[in-house]
Amino acid sequence: MNKKNTLPIILLTTLFFLWGFAHNLDPILIPHLKRSFTLSNVQATLVDTAVYAAYFVMAIPAGLIMKRFGYKSAIVTGLVFFAIGCYLFIPAADTQQYSFFLIALFIIACGLATLETVANPFMTLLGSPETAAQRLNLAQSFNGFATMLAPAIGTELILIHSTPDEQLKLMPAAARKAALAAEAASVKGPYMALTIILVIIAVVFLFVKLPNVQAAESKSTSKRGFLSILRHRHLSWGIAAQFFYVGAQTCIISLFVLYAVSVANLTDREAGHLASICGLVFLAGRFIGTFLMKYISSNRLLGIYAIINTVLCFGAIYLSGSYAIYTVIAISFFMSIMFPTIFALGIKDLGPERELGSSLIIMSIVGGAIVPRAFGYLSDASHDIRMGYYVPMVCFVIIALFAFRGHRVVVRTNEQNVNAIY
Repeated sequence: MNKKNTLPIILLTTLFFLWGFAHNLDPILIPHLKRSFTLSNVQATLVDTAVYAAYFVMAIPAGLIMKRFGYKSAIVTGLVFFAIGCYLFIPAADTQQYSFFLIALFIIACGLATLETVANPFMTLLGSPETAAQRLNLAQSFNGFATMLAPAIGTELILIHSTPDEQLKLMPAAARKAALAAEAASVKGPYMALTIILVIIAVVFLFVKLPNVQAAESKSTSKRGFLSILRHRHLSWGIAAQFFYVGAQTCIISLFVLYAVSVANLTDREAGHLASICGLVFLAGRFIGTFLMKYISSNRLLGIYAIINTVLCFGAIYLSGSYAIYTVIAISFFMSIMFPTIFALGIKDLGPERELGSSLIIMSIVGGAIVPRAFGYLSDASHDIRMGYYVPMVCFVIIALFAFRGHRVVVRTNEQNVNAIY
């Protein structure tokens, strides 16, 4: 690695941590808001819908900002959106409106979509192309660290001072509303702290010089139409695989607290602490997976992990108690390498079309808005949250297909398919 890239890589890695932290507060927010607003499972998944819909809306504009104004401008733009959304949690808590929380989450996610659209391809460019997937997995390991840390911190700062349900039922309407308002106010401190941190980091990026890796690419930018990039078959597969991966991850991580409470009769706080164990296992999986890629090709390791998770989903459906919890924790381990590996394989050999390809893969994160709705409907219809795990099970099958076949670099033309298989 070039020494001049060390500082940019460190700064980029902080972004991976920050968006991981924001995403992994959502599993704490979901039961918190579900309780405060008396929501069904389907209604509670609107948190994920608001977050991941922003990826669909913002990914292409983020790619255009990156291409027109450069990586630094796009990063600062993302941090500003992120900070504004976090600040809006304060008036959302004051007004006690679920829709206000969803708007704030949407704006946060606009920032996250911008940061992910920029940071993922940027990280692949700061070193050898041959080690891009490994380097991206290493950076994403800090995202995994946030996956472990955020639920633990969120549980202690947000899921606190909750009034027992039995006591709430006995309260007059006015007293119940006041108690729930006091609980909702617990989000103010964490999100205000995030706002301040994000503003500081945005200022740092303004004054730090980043490598101009985009200049060399822009000279040969393709003049083809927008959708013609889908002639890269591996990119099309990568978009589909990322859609279903993020959908599966969201079902498993965001709904973990609800799942644990249901199958193991735990309290929200107990389940919240177990969610941090999922994060720890996810983090360990990132480091172990990055190490294994020295000896096993990234696509093969991805495929093996996807098959294992398909089997584990059966356990999540048919087991109960602590065994069901252990099964879901194991799924977290084998999900750990999936996002960065799918991303790196999907944009492989795109050349000057890398920015657009990156935007399309980030857009596919909208799977996190759509797939959990299916999980919620299946859970509510069966009155058993475990049945929802049929949804991520199907997702892992599709990821396995991408890993073993769809990752191959194939460029479709009108006359023939031109294959470059590695």
